[in-house]
Amino acid sequence: MCGITGFLDTSRNKSRAELESFVTRMSDAIVHRGPDDSGEWVDAETGLALGFRRLAIVDLTPTGHQPMISASGRYIMVFNGEIYNYNEMREELIAKGTKFRGTSDSEVMVESIDTWGLEASVKRFNGQFAFALWDRRDRVLHLVRDRVGVKPMHYGWNGNTLLFGSELKCLKAFPDFDGEIDRNAVALFTRYNYIPAPWTIYRGVKKQMPGTILSFPFDRPGFEPEPQIYWSAKKAVEDGLSNPFTGSETEAIDELEALLRESVRLRMMADVPLGAFLSGGVDSSAIVALMQAESRVPVKTYTIGFQEGDYNEAEYARKVAQHLKTQHTEMTVTPEEARAVIPLIPAMYDEPYSDSSQIPTYLVSKLTRQHVTVSLSGDGGDELFAGYNRYFWGNSIWNRIGWMGRGPRKALGHAMRALSPATWDSVFKTLRPILPGSLRVPQAGEKMKKIADVVSVDSEQSLYFRLASHWKDPESLVRGSKEPETPLTDRSNWPAIPDFTRWMMYMDLITYLPDDILAKVDRASMAVSLESRVPYLDDHRVIEFAWRLPMSMKIKNGQGKWILRQVLYRHVPRELIERPKMGFGIPIDSWLRGPLREWADDLLDENRMRVDGYFDPVPIQKMWRDHLAGTNDNQYYLWDILVFQEWLRKQAS
Repeated sequence: MCGITGFLDTSRNKSRAELESFVTRMSDAIVHRGPDDSGEWVDAETGLALGFRRLAIVDLTPTGHQPMISASGRYIMVFNGEIYNYNEMREELIAKGTKFRGTSDSEVMVESIDTWGLEASVKRFNGQFAFALWDRRDRVLHLVRDRVGVKPMHYGWNGNTLLFGSELKCLKAFPDFDGEIDRNAVALFTRYNYIPAPWTIYRGVKKQMPGTILSFPFDRPGFEPEPQIYWSAKKAVEDGLSNPFTGSETEAIDELEALLRESVRLRMMADVPLGAFLSGGVDSSAIVALMQAESRVPVKTYTIGFQEGDYNEAEYARKVAQHLKTQHTEMTVTPEEARAVIPLIPAMYDEPYSDSSQIPTYLVSKLTRQHVTVSLSGDGGDELFAGYNRYFWGNSIWNRIGWMGRGPRKALGHAMRALSPATWDSVFKTLRPILPGSLRVPQAGEKMKKIADVVSVDSEQSLYFRLASHWKDPESLVRGSKEPETPLTDRSNWPAIPDFTRWMMYMDLITYLPDDILAKVDRASMAVSLESRVPYLDDHRVIEFAWRLPMSMKIKNGQGKWILRQVLYRHVPRELIERPKMGFGIPIDSWLRGPLREWADDLLDENRMRVDGYFDPVPIQKMWRDHLAGTNDNQYYLWDILVFQEWLRKQAS
């Protein structure tokens, strides 16, 4: 895994020395993504500069050095990611007469592009990738991002210069970078707790959409190309629904296990030590089980635990590891160690991002990196196989309240909000002995608060939008903002999906998954120079097969991921896995009333917020007072504001 950056100066008025100096400065900003090697390539005639930082994983010799130049000299590439089927492609190219200097996947990529063309090659690639490709003959810079957005790519015009890079800090390192904060993006952030693609926190800078190629001629300042879509989640979903799997349940389980086993096997290729994150849940346990089935030696697994019982999954991971006989490493994190991560967040993510699981994700990455350089994760299982509670609760809620008028629904929501989350927790705890298993959920009070918040909506889609929202009216909260349309709100691009549950799964696949989950894992792991691989997602064959499966193979008896569980139960006893789903969280709620209170008081000071000029402090102050009084658990709303305020403070410094 690596970091890439560069620029295309269409004014072409910089010397070779200036080009090299600027791009080195940009690549040095992401040394954490590639501490093993660096490289630059410049062309003063066209104003192009490419920069690279290498984390050596495959072909550790100098022949894996980038920028990588094709044998013909036509293409120069900087590449972040891994292509897992490169050996197969290499054999095809050798049969066609290609001579290789080394054994890296990046060399296979440039030679395949030289042989088959860019789009045809990208469609062949099985893996995670973001790369910049300079065509010396046509003098065009191509930016390419993988199918679901595992690897990042940011780009934007700074005057007459196109900047790009793996992280925003690359672009910020360019001299005279114009980093104007986009208030509309701030509104999106308070809505979702992340800034969805294609927006970033800076006006004029974008995240490249997954599955696209962007092509920039060398002599067109300000040019915004139409994205060339080489793979579409929408098309994959529609194709899957129109060509459903027709075999038996056993045949489906067999095929899924074969696909996942192949995906895992390919992702275990590395010339450096490799392991896996293990939480003890379905997704990570299935990946580890298949890894162990493919390995002759114990797989290295890693988990972190917390002293607070409601947030501690370590015991479950330990039992799975013991059964599979992995080489397991576990660390119990103290509150002080977790809180010490908070000052690192602004630099780690470059823009406001407030999914609080960012803290444990960083900590487990840090632990893992002490032993290995590559780690497999279970991200994507929920979105593909229906694991989130909202897939059951959302449909169930609407089926029960959809027939009611909006007035009665609003009254019901008001009545539910009359009890605080703490009171609901107490109610569920009292009733626990007589409740069915599906209702014995952790943090029940917070879930009841969410349900109370959504019962007054006017449609299924509005219900999901409400569930996905933190602050419900960002335009009134963020001064001078107008909330832009996102893939979630752009009805013109919604695929034809027959039921609400699958519609929610699709929306998560194209929004929440790349912009929250994958961004979180990429930044947290790369901050400690750890490569994370995602077998559920960076093999498009798994995604496409999952969308062919009927919902009856995903949700059964009120429980999700049925088919994935059946694969897992071939390797791990059911009783080690069956338990209510837990989030990968931390006790922000109690920390804000205790050890983080002074920090939060400072950032939420009414005068400070008025001077900063981004937020209306009145609703925020009310949230803060209610949280401190214990009348409401407002941790998620407040964490959004605190993360932004801390990011803004670091910007000023």
